[in-house]
Amino acid sequence: MIRFETNLGDFTIELFEEKAPLSVANFLQYIDDGHFDGTIFHRIVPGFVIQGGGFTENMTQKKTQPPVKNEADNGLKNSRGTLSMARTNDINSATSQFFVNLKDNDFLDHSRGNFGYAVFARVTDGMDVVDKIAAVKTGRKGGFDDVPVEPIVMKSVKRTDD
Repeated sequence: MIRFETNLGDFTIELFEEKAPLSVANFLQYIDDGHFDGTIFHRIVPGFVIQGGGFTENMTQKKTQPPVKNEADNGLKNSRGTLSMARTNDINSATSQFFVNLKDNDFLDHSRGNFGYAVFARVTDGMDVVDKIAAVKTGRKGGFDDVPVEPIVMKSVKRTDD
């Protein structure tokens, strides 16, 4: 289990190591390196996703490890409360950024003609906090849209004994 401590509250996730071993190993390496501590949820799209893991409060992108192979064909669905690896149009470009699905986003799932986004975890406690984050006011900052007006900071992201 992984605990996210944010300035709007805490939430806990469980990792799907069997179904997404590369994505989980990648995510755990970023946690162990302290990469997420002090990053923000930089993209909030109500009714869709909250995204974070790559930027500081001043919208500076943090240095990342090499990309991980996309595991979207693992049978897991982008359902409400699941976490997936964010990526560019390059299917295998995911590094540190991830998103939490705020609803069932089946168009993000792996399918014929659409490789999709790799689900690697799900929220087990604190979905109310995720919803609270999703409800904040957003605007444009540093050339990006959908950025919270007041930063939503990941104070710490750590493994727990649960």
